[in-house]
Amino acid sequence: MPQPGSATVRSRVRIPLTFPDGYRAEAEVFTFHGLADGAEHLALALGTVPDGGTPLVRLHSECLTGDVFGSDRCDCGPQLRESVELISEAGGYLLYLRQEGRGIGLYNKLDAYALQDSGLDTYDANTALGLPEDGRDYTAAAQMLAALGIDGMDSTGGTDGTGGIDLLSNNPDKAAQLGMLGVAVRRRVPTGVHLSASNVRYLTAKVERTGHSIELSRLVG
Repeated sequence: MPQPGSATVRSRVRIPLTFPDGYRAEAEVFTFHGLADGAEHLALALGTVPDGGTPLVRLHSECLTGDVFGSDRCDCGPQLRESVELISEAGGYLLYLRQEGRGIGLYNKLDAYALQDSGLDTYDANTALGLPEDGRDYTAAAQMLAALGIDGMDSTGGTDGTGGIDLLSNNPDKAAQLGMLGVAVRRRVPTGVHLSASNVRYLTAKVERTGHSIELSRLVG
């Protein structure tokens, strides 16, 4: 995969965060110039990376229904809350990517929900609409990390021993794409299993269709 062009930090501002359960964190929020897709993605710096340590990073795709309204059809809201706490403890970054509905947009996502209600899984519903199962591209994420001083690859494509990230994700495609874009993913750290009666089919499809590292026994046991 061709290496992305450079992006630069546009601004940074401190924002105190308070979640519905009372958890609080301090974030330094970065905006960027020159992102490949032109979207208004954000990076939240959380906690402090220890000297010689590896930052913990999550690529979190925007989910209005889950992140804002608390929808139980997915696990996005609980993953966002969990990620902020874990990254605050370890030190690192949460990249909030404007990729609603795995890149298909909010209205299309809601149309796909209607098809899921008729029996299709989350991936087949997308393709039934003539859309990709997962339309996300993480070029902008790699640009953001580079602008923040994180990449960890040398000119031969190998790790240089001085950078890289721990990736907080159940999704192997995120690690694979970042690696092809020049980001050294030193290890992938799974999130918790955020199960509800409304999302068990969704989580099961993620495991069976795209290899997410979610313990199926906790979904069907």
